[in-house]
Amino acid sequence: MTARSLLTALALLAAAPACADTAFPARLAAHAVLPALSLIVPPADAPRDSWVSGKFTGPDGPARRVTAPMSLPGAYGIARPFIGQPLQGLSGFAMQHAADGSIYALTDNGFGSKANSPDALLFFHRIVPDFETGTVEVRETVFLRDPDFRVPFRIALEGTDARYLTGADFDPESIQIVGENVWIGEEFGPYLIRATLDGRVLSVHPTISGGTELRGPDHPAVSALSAAGTDWQVPRSGGYEGMALQPGSGLLWAMLEKPILAPDGTPEGQFLRVMAFDPATGVWTGDAFRFPLADGATAIGDFNFIDDTRALVIERDNGEGDPSLACSGDRAPDCFPNPARVKNVVLIDTESVDANGLVRRIGHIDLMNIADPDGLARLETDAARDLTGIFTFPFFTIEDVILWDDSHILVANDNNLPFSSGRKLGAAANNELILLSVPGLLTAD
Repeated sequence: MTARSLLTALALLAAAPACADTAFPARLAAHAVLPALSLIVPPADAPRDSWVSGKFTGPDGPARRVTAPMSLPGAYGIARPFIGQPLQGLSGFAMQHAADGSIYALTDNGFGSKANSPDALLFFHRIVPDFETGTVEVRETVFLRDPDFRVPFRIALEGTDARYLTGADFDPESIQIVGENVWIGEEFGPYLIRATLDGRVLSVHPTISGGTELRGPDHPAVSALSAAGTDWQVPRSGGYEGMALQPGSGLLWAMLEKPILAPDGTPEGQFLRVMAFDPATGVWTGDAFRFPLADGATAIGDFNFIDDTRALVIERDNGEGDPSLACSGDRAPDCFPNPARVKNVVLIDTESVDANGLVRRIGHIDLMNIADPDGLARLETDAARDLTGIFTFPFFTIEDVILWDDSHILVANDNNLPFSSGRKLGAAANNELILLSVPGLLTAD
């Protein structure tokens, strides 16, 4: 072995423990579904404009308003604009349940971008899956608003009395409850937002790392002529997809969805930054670690602690649909052009961080290989292989995970209505909530 090859081998060996973790089995324990086309009415004092949403999602995007409801056919069978606000995009679960046992769940910015979502209101919910019936009850929806002008920049509904927030202002992706406040991590700034449990914004916190502000391309201070890696470092849709509340310290650990950019505009590495914020003082503490992504993973979906030091992280690729139906050539109705291959729930040990700042991966489960010996799946999956006894979660964005009890976790997807499929060819994805039995994963250390 040459000296060069020896050094290469040693380097690979040194890097291996960060991503070398144990694969644990998972079994489907229950399955509930919130239908794709689930709509809610906006608040009575919201502008009339909010009664029809998705008006800027046509072929010309924000350049041309489409006002006729359901006049734009969708690739997956659901037309838009919608009458009302879509109850889609479950983008984060809070670790703490409400007093009645319901789950705090967050809806994202609406239709995916700042430009096409000015008529999408921002809100979070309290939901309860009923695994006996396979349904999901929405007990409350809370709309975010800024009547006290706490948001430092001009919002889309600036001149209105209630000042409801929209998808043109923020992209909410993660949520935690601290005392009587809700904390939301978002992606445009990226910012952390503090609000009351009835939706009134109390403060907005920019991201500070190493004494400087980290920004994304949709930050209000970033111009169209800005340079990636210097004027902004957080990629678009790369903000706080995950934000975990640490039980012992009370700190919020905010995880960026994608690797930040180096000064030359390229990703700094195959890892994600995780930074600590103290909700009691409203400052970033300077504590941080790095989450190493597995081969093939491009982003994370959610992040929640299960005890004082161990936490669950969803990591994923950008695919959707069963790999057995991968297109062999051009996109076609009977295949998935980019199927799901890497969809994991990873257990990490935040007390174990190596010299490079990489947190230790204890183990993971594969969401594309869940045992279903009892046939509990409520929906069929399109596939060109035998899935008897196997349940898969073949969605683009899987963005919710929390500890359910000592042996189970709850996982859910963001269905990106009306732009994502996954379970069935040509059909819009539903919001699915799955209860997984994973005792081996939860007891690993």
